[in-house]
Amino acid sequence: MSTILPFYDASEKEATCDHIAISAGGKQFPADMHYKYEQLYSRPFITPGSDIPENLLNLSHSFGYDCKRRANLLLLEDRTLIFIAGQILILLDISTKQQKYIRSRNGSGIGSIGVHPSQEYFVVAEKGEKPIVIIYEYSSLQAYRILRDGAEHAFSSVSFNSDGSLLATLASAPDYMLTVWRWRQEEVMLRCKAISQEVYRVSFSPYNPSLLTSSGSGHIKFWRMASTFTGLKLEGLIGHFGKTTATDIEGYMELPDGKVVSGSAWGNLLVWDGNSIKVEICSKGGQCCHAGAVQPFALEDGQLMTFGSDGVIRGWDFETINNADSSSESGKFEMEPMNEMTVGRHVCLSSIVKTSQPDSIVWFAQDSNGAIWKLDLSFTYTTPDPECLLSFHAGPIKGLDVSKKSHLMATTALDRSVRVFDFLAKTELISSRFNQGGTALHWAPPSVNHSGGLLVAGFEDGVVRLLEIFDPTGLHNNKGDAHIRLKQAFKPHNATITSVAYEYNGKILATGSSDCTIFFFTVGEKYEPIGFVRVPGPVQLLEWSPPSHHENRLLILCQNGHVVEVPCPDENILKPTKSYQLLELPRKSFYFNSIKSQIKREVEIARWQALKAKQQEEQEEHQLIGDKTLEEELPPIFISNPRSPLHCGFYSQPGQFWLSMGGSDSGFLYHCKFSESQDEDPDQRQDKPFDYLTVLNADDDAICSVTFNSNRQLMICGMHSGSIRAYPLDPGDHALKSMQAYWELSIHDSNYGHLRHVCCSHDDQFVLTAGDDGNIFSFNLLSHEELQKGLGRKRAMVPSPRDGLENEDLAQDIDDPAADSIEMVKQKLEKDNQCQQAEKKKSDKRRRLAEIQNTFKQLLKDNLELPEHCRLTLTELQLDKCFAEQAEKEKTQKLKEVQEQMSWEEQHSHIALNKLQQWFNVSLESNIVTVFAIHSNHRVSTYHIPPLSSVQTHQQSSYSDNSSNKNAPDKRRESKDQAVKDNQVTDEEDIPHPLVTRSSTVKLADRQVERLRKAAEKAEQARAKIEKRKQEWDKIYTEKPKKNCEDPYDVQAICEAKASIGDLKLKTDKNFTVAKHLRMNADKKKAEMTDLEGNIREKQTEMNREIVALRDSKLLLLSKLGALAKQLQRVQSCLPSQLHRHPPPLPTIRCEEVPEKSQRCTRTILERYRALKEKRFQWTEQENQERATDFLKQLENVIEEMMEAEDGLIVSAAPEEREEEEAAQLSKEESKLLDMQDCLLEKMESMVNQFDKEHLMCLQKVQMLDWRLKLGNLRQLTLYQELLLLKEVAKTEEILQDKLNTRVKEENNLKYKLEECKEELELKYKAITEVREKEKAVTKAFQASLGDDKKIEEYLKKVFRRKIKRTKKKEQPGEEEEDEDDFDNYEDWDGDDDWDAVEGEAAVEECPLGCEPKLFEHILHLRERRLDLEELLTDEKKTADALEKECDCLVKKLKSVKISRKMVEDDLEQVNREKQQKMNQLDVVVPLRLQQIEYDVTVRVPSDLRPALVLNRTELKCLQERVKQLEVEKHQQIEIYNQAKQQHIRLIQERKDMNNEIQSLEKLCNQLMMRRFGREVDLEVLQTLSGNRTVEELKQEKLLQEAAFAKEIKKWDIRVEKACEALMEKTRSNTERLVRLNSLFEQKKELEQKLDARQKKIGKQLQDSSGRDGRHEILRLQELVRKQSQQMEHLNTEINLLSLKGAHAHLPSHAKLPPLAHSHNPTIQKHLRKPGKPNFDRKDTKVYN
Repeated sequence: MSTILPFYDASEKEATCDHIAISAGGKQFPADMHYKYEQLYSRPFITPGSDIPENLLNLSHSFGYDCKRRANLLLLEDRTLIFIAGQILILLDISTKQQKYIRSRNGSGIGSIGVHPSQEYFVVAEKGEKPIVIIYEYSSLQAYRILRDGAEHAFSSVSFNSDGSLLATLASAPDYMLTVWRWRQEEVMLRCKAISQEVYRVSFSPYNPSLLTSSGSGHIKFWRMASTFTGLKLEGLIGHFGKTTATDIEGYMELPDGKVVSGSAWGNLLVWDGNSIKVEICSKGGQCCHAGAVQPFALEDGQLMTFGSDGVIRGWDFETINNADSSSESGKFEMEPMNEMTVGRHVCLSSIVKTSQPDSIVWFAQDSNGAIWKLDLSFTYTTPDPECLLSFHAGPIKGLDVSKKSHLMATTALDRSVRVFDFLAKTELISSRFNQGGTALHWAPPSVNHSGGLLVAGFEDGVVRLLEIFDPTGLHNNKGDAHIRLKQAFKPHNATITSVAYEYNGKILATGSSDCTIFFFTVGEKYEPIGFVRVPGPVQLLEWSPPSHHENRLLILCQNGHVVEVPCPDENILKPTKSYQLLELPRKSFYFNSIKSQIKREVEIARWQALKAKQQEEQEEHQLIGDKTLEEELPPIFISNPRSPLHCGFYSQPGQFWLSMGGSDSGFLYHCKFSESQDEDPDQRQDKPFDYLTVLNADDDAICSVTFNSNRQLMICGMHSGSIRAYPLDPGDHALKSMQAYWELSIHDSNYGHLRHVCCSHDDQFVLTAGDDGNIFSFNLLSHEELQKGLGRKRAMVPSPRDGLENEDLAQDIDDPAADSIEMVKQKLEKDNQCQQAEKKKSDKRRRLAEIQNTFKQLLKDNLELPEHCRLTLTELQLDKCFAEQAEKEKTQKLKEVQEQMSWEEQHSHIALNKLQQWFNVSLESNIVTVFAIHSNHRVSTYHIPPLSSVQTHQQSSYSDNSSNKNAPDKRRESKDQAVKDNQVTDEEDIPHPLVTRSSTVKLADRQVERLRKAAEKAEQARAKIEKRKQEWDKIYTEKPKKNCEDPYDVQAICEAKASIGDLKLKTDKNFTVAKHLRMNADKKKAEMTDLEGNIREKQTEMNREIVALRDSKLLLLSKLGALAKQLQRVQSCLPSQLHRHPPPLPTIRCEEVPEKSQRCTRTILERYRALKEKRFQWTEQENQERATDFLKQLENVIEEMMEAEDGLIVSAAPEEREEEEAAQLSKEESKLLDMQDCLLEKMESMVNQFDKEHLMCLQKVQMLDWRLKLGNLRQLTLYQELLLLKEVAKTEEILQDKLNTRVKEENNLKYKLEECKEELELKYKAITEVREKEKAVTKAFQASLGDDKKIEEYLKKVFRRKIKRTKKKEQPGEEEEDEDDFDNYEDWDGDDDWDAVEGEAAVEECPLGCEPKLFEHILHLRERRLDLEELLTDEKKTADALEKECDCLVKKLKSVKISRKMVEDDLEQVNREKQQKMNQLDVVVPLRLQQIEYDVTVRVPSDLRPALVLNRTELKCLQERVKQLEVEKHQQIEIYNQAKQQHIRLIQERKDMNNEIQSLEKLCNQLMMRRFGREVDLEVLQTLSGNRTVEELKQEKLLQEAAFAKEIKKWDIRVEKACEALMEKTRSNTERLVRLNSLFEQKKELEQKLDARQKKIGKQLQDSSGRDGRHEILRLQELVRKQSQQMEHLNTEINLLSLKGAHAHLPSHAKLPPLAHSHNPTIQKHLRKPGKPNFDRKDTKVYN
């Protein structure tokens, strides 16, 4: 039974505990608090506004297991296993097999799981955007705590510490964050980035709670929670593999003493001590601990338990591993396991968990090949075998289909298994394994098999198998609920089967493969092939047309986007003969061309058109702008390369179909149809869909599979993201117009769980899914209760077996993956038939030719029987000469071909013969040749030279390393010089110059130009002369030796003398020091022995050649004596017998003298050998052993007889041969014959004596050589003894020499670094000097740019010297953190007046009055340049200080390295002394003659010669002569020293005189410069000064401008005089007006007084009598006063304007003053003016009338 667990709200439960957990941050969490289930679990997505129910699909059961996931098996309370399947967590009861499910929160999946040590809680760490960690309570399964913000996308591992108070989580890419939580308070304790690569596991140490360990891809890292002054911190230490190859570490085990044992990819254990590998553990003989990856998992009963991917568990002795240490160079420690258990074949263990009971020995193991095992690791005799609790598919599910008549489901995968499930009873019925992985599966429809028990399975080797499923009840073999039996197997393809499909009538079966072929078979009791067609790509899916179509056609979907449609082949019409390929079968092709970018472009165009219409409504004139924007913003047309893969498709109407594409074309369903023109090449087609449907929220999530229920009103899609979608459709909607609202649920893994198989049950009540994550889920469309009511049963019906099935023989399976396919078998049969027909034709031709030959022979015979005049000649019988010539050519050609074919065999036989001859013809070095004298018993034999011993090869690696090390500093120095040179070549910064503005240029006169040219030439000559003189001085100073310098030739001679002089003490002295070039080691001693051996061998070989030459001369002597014996016989045949003298006996050749003849093989010997061999084969088997030795003896006797026969021929050749013409010259005189006889006998005797003489000389040489060789052997013995001594100390000496080489190398590197650092420091000093020079240049430029105005000059100086805060220029983006505090480092800035800016703002500076803006900008530019140089100078000083510190550090290191090198040299010297003392104790045999013994003390030779010294006489003479030479050299050196001393004194006196003269000349020079120039100047600069054309032009321009300005000034003077006169005139008139104005004021005052008095006197009378006239007069006077007031105001305004300095007052045209009004009784109103004198000096003062 499977249930989805409910969750309860904490508010609905009463609190039973008053314990409160208080966090450090002040949070309070009740101990019984739980989270609401409704807020956690992920629900299906339903399109808003649709009426699709939320429980459309209900999870029924999970049949899969993600066995490839790391650590995907944990145990709760010894009875519940938990593991991840897709996006749910499964809790499996071990005893009842009941499943419970917990869904993920966000629907993106689960990353990792963990269990609390108390097993009261378990952790689910999820995947997705900002995933969370949920701690569930067991067994209530309520969410207890939630941890947030621990990862960006996913968690890869979680782990509790030993007491369960802390939780460590490890995030995967991209953040890889390691977080330690106080999980009860839901707060982060520590956080740190683990590493920047994939991490597999993290865990706390069970022995030290402050230690953690993490491992992953190519690394292991050790963590420590350290207390610092700021609090706790995580400190990580990466493990260094050293000489061991870096490996991925899947598992590790912490040991009590802090060490860590980890596994490796190759099967050995690595023991880590600190952060380095202490030792590598392997099995005996260097074998790996496990075959494949290994992981340690427990420490039990003194054993370290490990498991491996080989399916074996081994126990290793812990004490041995803990104390293991490697003394070998490989770093490995060999040991044997204490216990071992093999879980099973094809088992790959990846994780293992133990039950929580004390002293438990039961473990549960995760098998990556799809199983969960129960193990007993007691390792006793009663230990039960491993038990497989559950078995699943391993890896992606490649095929899934359901029965059309029952609730059965079949699946297959690459794990080589086919499984059948009862998804109604939620059990697996049967599983069958094959020799290859399954890749496709289809359940035969009822039209093919009425019982519904036939499966068609395709495999990766191209084999298709028909499998029958039946209930074995009632049969003999009735074990199990179901049985799978092979009905037929055939191989139509040579590659993986990708799809199989039955035609809807069930008469044709089609199979598709990745070899781009489709094979058709007739369906029957036995499937027979019809033929195949080729398609332009690997087959993805086969889809037969539905019954509603009028034609039965097959739609072939290829992975590369090709779609092909072929009609159903008719077996009666298409009958292939030579091949099964159906070339005449018509087809239609479609090649998908992407339109996704075009669709998006059209959507964008529509959006912009709508926007454009809206803009037109608002404003008509923006139409053009809108068009322009439309063209710029349109997305481009994009077609992916390579093309997007095709996932699935199905028919909509005849000739039309829907396609689902992946990759960049996902997010749409494309409606396509075949075009009318099908003549084009399929690969060149560019077909486009005619319609499309947008798949909402799936732009990057392609549809991988599609299925429909029986009435096609529900379309179910499997998505690439692992989710399942359901679209309700209208009846008969083939165009999918109603495909709008949908229901979606994430169920498979979102990363790799692509849902490729979706099926509906035959009754549409179940939906089954299978993905690439290996999980299989079943859903029901109804609730569980409704489903049980509707079905009425709890198990699926298994088909019954066929009648007579038990009596049938098993079908023959195809086990060989390389077996021939059906087409290949057909081709081979066809080829065999063709060969048979060809042989038949050949035999007929041969028979016909034989008949013709017989007829021709009969004609020839008849022709011979005819009379001669009637016979035909051979020429006449030859019909055509061309036939004979052609036959001859063919014969020659065939002969040549046979020779070419046999040339290799001939060469091979020739080389083999040469090798045999070289093997059996033993060389002179192995055969002993003995030469006998003729008249004596002396003999001389060659030396036996054994094979040359292995020559000691001297390794040149150390020399090459030293040379490379010596050359390295030179190369680096060259690169450094090149870098300096490149830096010198870089562009120099421009030095600012004074601001000079020139408006125009003036042409110089010819005389001035000529003067400038000559001055330039003179300056150039002076410059060249100065440069030449500088070079000469540089050369002199370069060659000048330093103060303490010594002559390099003397230094080199002294070094050579010290190196070669050696120690003059005797070697027996305890303090004797061996010179470096005379030191001996094992390699040199071996080389010395090899040279001695080669010298001995050379002498022996040379003597062997002489002996062989003596043997050859004896053979030549025998031939000559034989000839003389024949001649003597002829002479004696002419003499009477009484005058005959007996000739000397002829010498014979013994076998020892010609040993090579014993192995010479002749044809006679070979014939005899063959006869003996044939006789041997005739013996019986019992006689073989007895007669085998007889056969060899007989063969040896035959060879000896042959040799004796040859020797007899040599010896007896003379007496046997007789001359036929014995009496031809009997007439010669007897005296002449006698003389001839004597002469021949004497000649024979002299030749024999001469040979004996040569033989004796050779014997003496051999004896002398034997004496020398004996001395050489004694020398070899001495060398061998010395070699043994040297080997004893070779290892120590080698270690010391390696240390010395390391120290020397380190010293050289430090010297080079020190030199490099000094060079850099010198360059920095030069750079600082250059920067200071540039600062001076900037200051000079500023001084030159200043004007004559002192006020402006002071202000500009203040501006120039002002220090402002500027944003620092950052060279690299990565330096932001380092430079963020640079703005605060202004403590060393002085001058409060110069600080004019605050942070983030620049100083507000304005150009002062009287200063040109261009000059002010130039001053600001110079200030920026000065500040840049100051910053650069500060940086350079900091760098120089750092380099100085580095130099000091290097000097200290160099001093320590020199001390250590001296110590190693002393140790090596001590070893050499000890070695020399041991060698001195060896006894050396030196044979001496008495005349070689000389004693200087007494004349008598003492009896004991031990205190004597053995010297070579030649060396003694050389030493005596050397003493005399040294005395002469000593006198010569004393004389040279005296001469050098006198010369040194003379040179010192000359140097003093020269210094005095130089000082006097310098004083005189300074006096002359002061007299001439008034100050000391640089004469070189003065000499190199040349005429400046610019200066001359400026002078000329100055003169011209002065003349022009004089004229202009004259004109202005005249104008000024005129203006002054006018000014005087106007001043006079203005004065008059002012006087008049004064008088007016006085008149006004008087009038006012009179008016007041009159008003008082007249009183009321005036008002009555002249009231009207008085009012008019008052108005008139008031108007007059108003006008006068206006006039006075205008005058005052004009006066004020004229009083301003430099102002020119112009009255506006509309402000003219009115004329003064005159009346009989004028009244002037008083108007007060402002104090201050008017300015009468202005030229244009206004004069008023």
